[in-house]
Amino acid sequence: MSWSWKIGRLAGIPIYVHWTFVILIAWLVAAGASAGGDLGAGLAQGAFALALFGCVVLHELGHALTARRFGVPTSDITLLPIGGVARLQRIPEKPVQELLVALAGPAVNVAIVAVLWLVGVRFPEAADDSNRILHSGFWPKILLVNVFLAGFNLLPAFPMDGGRVLRALLAMKLPYAKATRAAASVGQLMAIAFGLFGLSNGAPMLLFIALFVWIGAEAEAVQVAERAALKGVPVRDAMLTDFRSLRADDTLGHAAGLLLAGAQQDFPVEDHDDEPRVLTRASLMAGLAARGADAPVAEFAAASAPAVDADAPLVAAVTALRERGAPCAPVVRDGRVVGLLTLENVAELLMVREALGKTGDGSVSPAGGETVY
Repeated sequence: MSWSWKIGRLAGIPIYVHWTFVILIAWLVAAGASAGGDLGAGLAQGAFALALFGCVVLHELGHALTARRFGVPTSDITLLPIGGVARLQRIPEKPVQELLVALAGPAVNVAIVAVLWLVGVRFPEAADDSNRILHSGFWPKILLVNVFLAGFNLLPAFPMDGGRVLRALLAMKLPYAKATRAAASVGQLMAIAFGLFGLSNGAPMLLFIALFVWIGAEAEAVQVAERAALKGVPVRDAMLTDFRSLRADDTLGHAAGLLLAGAQQDFPVEDHDDEPRVLTRASLMAGLAARGADAPVAEFAAASAPAVDADAPLVAAVTALRERGAPCAPVVRDGRVVGLLTLENVAELLMVREALGKTGDGSVSPAGGETVY
């Protein structure tokens, strides 16, 4: 995830923290110091925030390590102010596996609650009063937070774990894409309920949660529907075959002429390098502004995604493009470039297949792309 810093590895999984998390820590320290009247109170709040996100890391490790048991690697875990994200490299193979992976995170929080309860930690007094909770003891607050994390994540709405639990249960009877759409619809109904309750009770945080749930549910449904529609489709069906390439010594002016003459926006650069390169429209504009039309293309061409075989599965190629943030990838057959794969062309292929009624059978290959918990 962009704008994140790597802080270490746990169980072989890279752990990142998003820069906004640092702002949260600073805010909690300042709020604690203001309420308590001294720096010590502020530092106590900062320590609590760190412990809270330690619990979040353990929650995400629950997902990651359970997925590992089923042969699904985790790319990384990123800490955000709203929680954590564990990026699994693919969907677990069977619905029951996804069910267990989804439940593993909340199960970690339940285990933390059980341990704290057994050693005598109890809930803060007046747990419904946020001001009194802020001034409660360290461990009672950790106990309360883990109860919240387990309960909130089990709500049957994407992107929470409960949405994946519901999807896994539905997928035992329905095709995966249909199960995802049904679970997403339940999540969006919950988002509407959150929004209405937030408006009627003056709770802006619920409005934020409602928006978060609505967007997460729709994104999950669209992503899975796309994978279902592209299942079994080879790269050659989506590649651009009428395209122009540039040489490394071509000028930016020549590239601008090609841009204006057609609809192509990104141009592969032939420079006999081992790493494919591409001149994007954004790089072209930046180069023209900085160096003018006579500057060589090679100075502004960036690395593109690795070449993909024309007969390779399109779903895997699209996933690779998105992971690298690359605009395009050269398509090869027998070592020769025969096309160009762009996300824009993939979107057009999806529209054509939808118009023809070729939207897939609703099933999704388990290797069809990453998923997040």
